[in-house]
Amino acid sequence: MKVEQIYTGCLAQGAYYIECGGEAAIIDPLREVEPYIQKAERNGAKIKYVFETHFHADFVSGHIDLAQKTGAKIVYGPMANAAEFDHITAEDNQEFVLGNSKIKVIHTPGHTMESTCFLLIDKTGKATSLFSGDTLFIGDVGRPDLAQKVKAELTQEKLAAHLYHSLRDKIMPLADDIIVYPAHGAGSACGKNMSKETTDTLGNQKKTNYALNPALTEEEFVKEVLTGLVAPPSYFPLNVLMNIKGYDSIDKVMERGQQALSPEAFEAAANETGAIVLDTRKAQDFAKGFIPNSINIGVEGSFAPWVGTLIPDIKQEILLVTDEGKEEEVITRLARVGYDFTIGYLKGGIEAWKSAGKEIDQVESISAAELSKRLAKGEGEILDVRKKSEYLSEHVVDVENAPLDFINDSMLKVDKNKTTYVHCAGGYRSMIFISILKARGFENLVDIDGGFKAIKESELFKVTDYVCPTTLL
Repeated sequence: MKVEQIYTGCLAQGAYYIECGGEAAIIDPLREVEPYIQKAERNGAKIKYVFETHFHADFVSGHIDLAQKTGAKIVYGPMANAAEFDHITAEDNQEFVLGNSKIKVIHTPGHTMESTCFLLIDKTGKATSLFSGDTLFIGDVGRPDLAQKVKAELTQEKLAAHLYHSLRDKIMPLADDIIVYPAHGAGSACGKNMSKETTDTLGNQKKTNYALNPALTEEEFVKEVLTGLVAPPSYFPLNVLMNIKGYDSIDKVMERGQQALSPEAFEAAANETGAIVLDTRKAQDFAKGFIPNSINIGVEGSFAPWVGTLIPDIKQEILLVTDEGKEEEVITRLARVGYDFTIGYLKGGIEAWKSAGKEIDQVESISAAELSKRLAKGEGEILDVRKKSEYLSEHVVDVENAPLDFINDSMLKVDKNKTTYVHCAGGYRSMIFISILKARGFENLVDIDGGFKAIKESELFKVTDYVCPTTLL
């Protein structure tokens, strides 16, 4: 029996490949399914099942494409009848045979009502692994406020109460030596304080995970789970609907996006279609020269979640500027979160644009030392665009917080007529913030290279005492 975690850092997401006796199952696959198919083919195995722990909000699953390409059966737990494609809605405690092992359905409503864990049982009848989806993370549990965005009659309090009983009645009675394989780790917006570890024993989680504390009453659990939550990214309910209703094949999405456009054709497409020009290069490369009104979200950071947070319409047409050779990767990562309408990319990248004599724009980026000099002369003010939890933990004294997550509110704190020095933690998010505001007509924005880390290390600024955060959202 083989169990492999396939972890994707950008989404902090874990998919799983399970193989036994020449048969394979995939749990919570990503949108691009060829790697799973190729892995099974190399091992001489046939993919028999695609198990889905719930209707995902933070990414579009590859369940439909994978089933169509392999003949595998899609399996959800109870209460997943909304799905508009061929699938099995399993019963609680139903078992599925995989080679000489079994996978048992454990319905665990709370994160969502259809949330389900899958328990792997070996040929001797011993339970070995729990694929816990967004029900149980390492150090945390799934936030119970997401399903209410899709179903108005659900409240986060009701879902949290369901989660309390799911954990105590279904999960905590299981053996301590079972390995927990969650759907997400640190960095995901599906939980508020997840560990960087991506697996653990259930026994250790019973000792260390606050949500599994047997002394917590239901009322105390609900309060604890709901504390520190902030509004989820706006694309979450849109991804849920794609996972329920279906979507274009990833092959069609890739074909549509991989249109190499000359600078002239790229410019014409931008003018004629209303597409967003998305520049995915590193922040400092972007700062040195970019197409006017383009938005920078670097592919080497938490790219897909930030796209989903900041581009409200998943059907928005997108034109790409990338480092050469990155086009396919970027289109794939956009599709993971439902942005299927990339309509082309700039052939030859920004250098081709410059060589064609096209206009470019720039962002000034200065060091912490230079920032100190300018402020001493009374030139401008600083704006901190990190998350509220980061800001509350530690920040430059007297500097205001304007989180990138809520940019439409945050931009109201920027005076167009004054110089504003923008920083995040390291420089990734500040450039996103500046690029979006520049596209909206804000010109007096300056990036602080290296972000808060550089500011603190310079020892030129007074910083508040560190306070350990209660949430990472």
